[in-house]
Amino acid sequence: MSTTCASQINNNCTRCPLRLQRAFCNLGQDALREFDSIGFRMDVPKGAVLFHEADKAESVLVLCTGQVKLSCTSRDGRTLIHKIAMAGDVLGLGAVISGARFEVTCETIVPCTVKKISRRDMLRFLERHGEASMHAAKALSEEYKSAFFDARRLALSSSAAGKLAGVLMEWANAAQINGELRFTMALTHEDLASLAGLSRETVTRTLGKFQREKLLSIRGTMFHILEPQRMADLAA
Repeated sequence: MSTTCASQINNNCTRCPLRLQRAFCNLGQDALREFDSIGFRMDVPKGAVLFHEADKAESVLVLCTGQVKLSCTSRDGRTLIHKIAMAGDVLGLGAVISGARFEVTCETIVPCTVKKISRRDMLRFLERHGEASMHAAKALSEEYKSAFFDARRLALSSSAAGKLAGVLMEWANAAQINGELRFTMALTHEDLASLAGLSRETVTRTLGKFQREKLLSIRGTMFHILEPQRMADLAA
């Protein structure tokens, strides 16, 4: 990643107020002290590419704040957005552990803070701390589950409303605060269409339908799921 798109800031994992809410970073004191000493944190602007598909996986990125989109591109140039990663996600972990290349391109969709750790330091850290290795295994398990549900949604949802409802519910559940399914939609309708496997026109039309039926409230970029059960039933 080019240093022109990021400014380094001090490590402060031990003082992070959100650490206890995050699966990987919620470490015991010994592991946390070492984790705090490796890698470095960066502020990254919107639109920065953190790594490209097929790049050699030389580091992992812990997403401290913000959101990024993970996408892949076909030989004929078509792009599919695979996932929106949220704060607390560990990016590139599977490729770093396996020694493979990155399977996706990772691009910020809002300003983000990330912690970058070299492959060597990350592997040594996981070898020394069984707790961290278990957290890494859980993170990879969550990636597998996410990929499975994405494939099921794209292949088995019989309607555009079902596909889009599935995307919105997944995003809302990941971003919810105090049980309220409210989140900032940082994607364009075109990107949202790629994520849901729909056309841009269909996404725009379906969002309007959700609003008319009082399933969803949209105020600018703020989305609020008003009827979670009905939306979940659509996505099922």
